[in-house]
Amino acid sequence: MNQNMKEDIRRVKTGLRQEIKRIRSELDPEVKRQMDECITDAFLRSTSYTKSDVILTYVSTPIEVSTDRIILTALNDGKRVACPRCIDGSREMEFYYIDSLEMLRPRTFGVREPEADSERLYDGAGHPICIVPGLSFDRWGYRLGYGKGYYDRFLSRYGGWTVGLCYSVCVQYKLPHGRFDRPVDRLITEKYLRLCNELRPGAGGKRRK
Repeated sequence: MNQNMKEDIRRVKTGLRQEIKRIRSELDPEVKRQMDECITDAFLRSTSYTKSDVILTYVSTPIEVSTDRIILTALNDGKRVACPRCIDGSREMEFYYIDSLEMLRPRTFGVREPEADSERLYDGAGHPICIVPGLSFDRWGYRLGYGKGYYDRFLSRYGGWTVGLCYSVCVQYKLPHGRFDRPVDRLITEKYLRLCNELRPGAGGKRRK
């Protein structure tokens, strides 16, 4: 990909981010709450959740699909829950296990993060599902992130299942993406659950082990 194409993609993504942020910020609070509940219910009923014993999840901000009830339910169900913490001076992040929402404090970009505790560092054990944040997703599971690259770097090393949570009004038919971008396996909105990895060209209906 030449430099001009890269710049064009950056401009398109920047415009999309502004538009999706506007849509989300203008959602009626009660409508957003109801959609959050629908999406949460759908995730908690899904095999992505029931077959996983470790939940790696973003900690939601006001314009994102809320993950608080997912975290609380998973802990009550006896699953291990880990949340991300950005590493100072880098665009990398690590996940740390938590026992409650009270273990999270506002930090990088004002997002709630766990403390850095080597004894609670996610070690790759178990059967994890990673809930990936995104301003928008497309029908193949590619996402529009916030442009910082934290999750792109983490996902390049992560080998487990992934799921995106998104409002249907923010889903695009096709998003620009690079050859190294990793799409999510599942997409859940307030209206549907989509098996993205079975829709992608060449997938052949294969599922990630």
